[in-house]
Amino acid sequence: MEALSPAVPTPAHIPPEAVYDFDMRVDPGLLANPHERLREILRDAPPVFWTPRNGGRWIVMGYSEIYEAARDPERFTSTFMPPEQMKAVMAMMPAGMPRVPQATPISMDPPEHPKFRAPLQKTFSPRAAMQQIEDIRALTDKLIDAVIDQGHCDFIPDIAVPLPVTIFLGLMGLPVDRLPEFRVLVQEFLANTGADPMASGRLFRRVADAMLPVIMARKDDPKDDIISLLWQTEIEGETMSVELMEDYCVLLFIAGLDTVINGMGFAVRHMAMHPELQAQLRAEPDLITEAAEEMLRRYSFAVPQRRINKDCSFAGWDMKENEWLVLYYPGANLDSREFASPENFDLTRENKVHLAFGAGVHRCLGAHLARVELQVLYQQILKRLPEFRLDPDKHATYHAGNIIAMDSLPIRWD
Repeated sequence: MEALSPAVPTPAHIPPEAVYDFDMRVDPGLLANPHERLREILRDAPPVFWTPRNGGRWIVMGYSEIYEAARDPERFTSTFMPPEQMKAVMAMMPAGMPRVPQATPISMDPPEHPKFRAPLQKTFSPRAAMQQIEDIRALTDKLIDAVIDQGHCDFIPDIAVPLPVTIFLGLMGLPVDRLPEFRVLVQEFLANTGADPMASGRLFRRVADAMLPVIMARKDDPKDDIISLLWQTEIEGETMSVELMEDYCVLLFIAGLDTVINGMGFAVRHMAMHPELQAQLRAEPDLITEAAEEMLRRYSFAVPQRRINKDCSFAGWDMKENEWLVLYYPGANLDSREFASPENFDLTRENKVHLAFGAGVHRCLGAHLARVELQVLYQQILKRLPEFRLDPDKHATYHAGNIIAMDSLPIRWD
């Protein structure tokens, strides 16, 4: 197992009672059983605490605190670094180095954010998501067909990865036969981005370069895909540029090739551990929509970060400009101050307002498509597979960081 990151000294403005030792990437408990470790942290630490790991940063675990922070870009900005620091970093770049793309619009705050998000709204609308249902169902059945007769599979690489990633690559207009290459690239990006500005810049460039031939091909030869649609977009009267296309595509690439996989994995793991839930959903498939929402609450996975924009007080602590604040959405959805018995999976839960897809202006653009993919997967796996269970001879494995992710989930059926 990778060693914990070095503990940095605690700044003078942070009192001892605000400090809790937690490495958001390689905490042993997090990598052994992620959501149980988060329940432990919620019991033992303040809703907002400072950790000396990962360079030192604030971690927000409480529901109400995350909801407040996610909706306050004046104090907690999505911009990666202040403008003057960005200029200094760019000045350090070697002469002739290609441009470093930005993750537009997720790295923006209002008022710029809405005008750059608007061109994507129609593509990821509820109506657009519903139009994908039959393609999603057909692909799900194809993936199940490939494993059903062998009586077992590793759910993550066999089904959870190819299902949403294939759908997304098709929407983007990117070649599906490059799926393994793209997955390696996005995993490397999520594992390393943010620690070192220079390294992050190189990773952003590599992601853009992987798509650049397709991006440029669609400029003069449009198809029925998102890249072609973006080329035809004007923003406040300005025609689309190559630079902005790279920015959009980098964001969509990173978001589209990883997040839903983990929602699928955690939910199937839960069902494999609870045959009575499988039986209930098979008998009453209309409950699958509610089950999908409760799975999202119980096993959330996104962990975005904000930069503190100015000295401020938050959750009883003094915070300083340019410190980092981590919005731990999986913790928020297990906060007992917000959800009664949050550890229980409860189809009849009255409070269903989870934060799996975030809050505020950066709420997940692809939430509608994700919900459709999750619901169709649960429908088909419960319809097609007999009762499935965790493989007693193999164990699920995880990694963490900007997302709580599943690498492997061996399951079996008779």
